[in-house]
Order: sequence, then C-alpha cells, then structure tokens
Amino acid sequence: MHMMFVYGTLKRGFPNHELWMEKHRFVGQFQTRNSFPLVVAGKWHSPVVIAEPGKGHKISGEVYIVDDQGLFELDRIEGTHLVGGYNRILLEVEMIEAGIFHDTWSYVKNRSSIDVIHDELTGDYLRDPRYVPASQRLT
Repeated sequence: MHMMFVYGTLKRGFPNHELWMEKHRFVGQFQTRNSFPLVVAGKWHSPVVIAEPGKGHKISGEVYIVDDQGLFELDRIEGTHLVGGYNRILLEVEMIEAGIFHDTWSYVKNRSSIDVIHDELTGDYLRDPRYVPASQRLT
C-alpha cells in the first residue's frame, strides 16, 4: 500500500476524482512540509507543482491510500513514462488538523518541461474553468 498526495484535479469535487480516486481510501487534508511553486500550465490548463522545493508556498491537498495497481494507473494518467510528463517523487506532508507528518508519493514537473505557465497559485488549487479533462481533449 502507498500513500498518495493529490493537489489538483484528483481531489474530491474535482473533474478527475470520481474516475481515479474515489475507489481509494481517503486519509485526510494535508499540506506539503516544504514550499513549492504551484501553477496552472500547458494547453489543458492543468495544475502543476514545480520541482523547486523552498520556493512558492506550502501546497494544500489530500492523501489517499492506493494499492500497487492504483499507483500504476496514476503513473499512467500522469504520464510518468512520457517525455514532458510528471515525475513521481516522495514528498513529506503534514496532516493539517493533527500535525502528523507522512512521506507520500506525489507528481511534480521540472520547470523546463512546462511549455507555458498561465498562473502561479498561492498553494491551493481551486477549480479552474479553463481546465480541459482528458475525455474532452483533441490533440
């Protein structure tokens, strides 16, 4: 079993939650221990954490328990196998209400693999009406 920290469209109430996260066990609300830049980027206006610890803000999100198959599926949808896709890294997060720290998996990108940044956020991704779900993307 693996702990997975999600901060964007995989959170509860967001476009990709029901399809990819609803089957996994929700643990709680967390934030990253370190600060990172959180941006809306690319032609699909996707939320992206940039792999630059110490810059930006602490990122708010949710932690889930996922099994090996769930981790494999999430890697696939986040494009970890693709040039320009996300990188899965271990990230230390803190449970907001309890002050408990955990190491979790999460997805980040290097700034050099981001073609365009539309907005930099303050640590909490809110629903962005410009986001295009995978089911509606035309290449």
